[in-house]
Amino acid sequence: MARLADRLTEQRNPRSVGIDQLSVEDILAVFHEEDRAAAAAVEAVRNSVARVIERVVDAFRVGGRLLYVGAGTSGRLGVLDASECPPTFGVSPGLVVGIIAGGDTALRNAVEGAEDSESLGAEDIRSASVGGSDVVVGIATSGRTPYVLGALRAAKSVGAATALLSCTLPDPDLSDFVDVFMTPLVGPEIITGSTRLKAGTATKLILNQITTVAMIRTGKVYDNWMVDLRASNTKLRDRARRIVASIAGVEGDAAQAVLDAADGEVKTAALMLLRGIDAGAARRALKNAGGSLRDAEIALSSPG
Repeated sequence: MARLADRLTEQRNPRSVGIDQLSVEDILAVFHEEDRAAAAAVEAVRNSVARVIERVVDAFRVGGRLLYVGAGTSGRLGVLDASECPPTFGVSPGLVVGIIAGGDTALRNAVEGAEDSESLGAEDIRSASVGGSDVVVGIATSGRTPYVLGALRAAKSVGAATALLSCTLPDPDLSDFVDVFMTPLVGPEIITGSTRLKAGTATKLILNQITTVAMIRTGKVYDNWMVDLRASNTKLRDRARRIVASIAGVEGDAAQAVLDAADGEVKTAALMLLRGIDAGAARRALKNAGGSLRDAEIALSSPG
């Protein structure tokens, strides 16, 4: 295995040499240039990200889960993306799971040595009851974090689909237990070795893409509306009302009245208005369509 010091993200960035002597505006100019490079690196691995998404969609359709595994910044980003799925898409907290080396304590405070243990990674996979219908995505900027590799090895041994997101070229022998490599080569960081910067940006972009596209493909989005949101606060209740009103082409008060009759369920309310049916009929149609508002609408408009 290559030394950490040889990894691309550990190299010195010639474009930020002398950054401590620049003005604030000029430092920000460097940041913007480097962030554009991060976005370009993500675009360059679109095909491999798509392969992972296809596996996640397949998993969701048979009752499987998506699990992120990482340490430090990588682990925190995985937990963040997982935690945003229930309120955004109305899914259960167990559908997308973030696992971080050292457990929840490591979200705020470093847990020394946790990332260096392959056995701890494997143990956390076993504790999560990972099985053959799941997808496990390891997140490791260096591509060599022992905790992450141990988790991926354990996941593969029980038949789970596996992927590794790293910002350096992976070691060839990892293909023994990694199905797909996502490798956005963001280059050396502005501050040497601080992979919470470009590498963190690229990681967040890709995690956003994985969960959002998978949710689109499994009926959690209608047109470009998030129709499975959980209206758990004032902002989200207002958003739900506006979404229903826009989909059905009605005024806000009319949308709210139907939302109330649908117990706040956006898809149910929208289908009630689109097809002039009651909540029970709308729920049955959605169930028959696997939860897809689009498919339910088409089915109700078809003869017979």
